[in-house]
Amino acid sequence: QVHLVESGGGSVQAGGSLRLSCAVSGYPYNSYCIAWFRQTPGKEREGVATIGGDDSTFYIHSVKGRFSVSRDNGKNIVYLEMNSLQPEDTGMYFCAFSDRVNNVLNIPPTSLFNAWGQGTQVTVSS
Repeated sequence: QVHLVESGGGSVQAGGSLRLSCAVSGYPYNSYCIAWFRQTPGKEREGVATIGGDDSTFYIHSVKGRFSVSRDNGKNIVYLEMNSLQPEDTGMYFCAFSDRVNNVLNIPPTSLFNAWGQGTQVTVSS
């Protein structure tokens, strides 16, 4: 059974940076998709970035050029590097796992993800 643990959240001022980690366990292969979602109270969960099984990546427009997703296969960790953070980036960030997505051209539907982490809070103050 796949298990995900996020870490790295915190509170920063606008313009600051954070690196989130998603530690993956319980899956014996290196080819899998991880997507990062964020959620704020009263809003739907929003996918912001994803890395496919073939290491293709996709970012939504509002984070493109500021966020970067990468993986360390040796450690089974997927990272979300977040730079130039803005107050609108505030939210609970979740990583999600799929073994059914290889190439990514957008954020895959949530129905394709079969494991989720518990989330890590990111707060950006102005």
